[in-house]
Amino acid sequence: MEPLLSVIVPVYNEAQTIRQIIEKINNVDIDKEIIVVDDGSSDGTDKILRELNYSNLKLVFHGSNRGKGAAFLTGLANARGEFAIIQDADLEYEPRDYLKLIEAQKKYNADLVLGARFKKGYRGLFIHRLGNKLLSGLLNLLFNSHLNDYATCYKLAKKSTFFELNLKATGFDIDVEIICSALKKKKCIIEIPISYHPRAYSEGKKIRWYDALWAIFYLVKYRFKD
Repeated sequence: MEPLLSVIVPVYNEAQTIRQIIEKINNVDIDKEIIVVDDGSSDGTDKILRELNYSNLKLVFHGSNRGKGAAFLTGLANARGEFAIIQDADLEYEPRDYLKLIEAQKKYNADLVLGARFKKGYRGLFIHRLGNKLLSGLLNLLFNSHLNDYATCYKLAKKSTFFELNLKATGFDIDVEIICSALKKKKCIIEIPISYHPRAYSEGKKIRWYDALWAIFYLVKYRFKD
């Protein structure tokens, strides 16, 4: 019997948190499978993954680092669930929010449900809040949309919807491509507030200021790409 939800976890060098996040995902009371795609980790993440023993856990290993988008697409190709969601391997997002996302999808019959980090007065990491606001503003200007947090990790949709988006991005621009493709295809997108606990750079956060420049490039690219 196919599970309701496929949780796709792209992983690259997350040895410090991978056990905890898999346990948190597994503890969520929802019919699910967990698909972890190790994207060429070199810090022992792969060894830890091979030690885990969960009946609903599927492991896929890339021989080299190919990017978050490539890892997500590999996971999607191996997914059996009706719905799929991306889960970062750190501890910034709360897997219990899956239940709210699924409930919202069913209530509004949405094509894509985003877990918005900034809808309930989140006050951490000012530079990231500002960057997200500016980039989301640019997206809304380009597409005449009204999204609050396009860059959130939590994007839930039916597996068939993800395939309809014809995704190709192999890097972090997968988040941009998902949203831009959904907007261009006139998909129904809704946002609901979620929990968010940002980690510091000293804890392994990978996003840097120059990633905003790449985000601007990709927003324009996917807006005008055929």
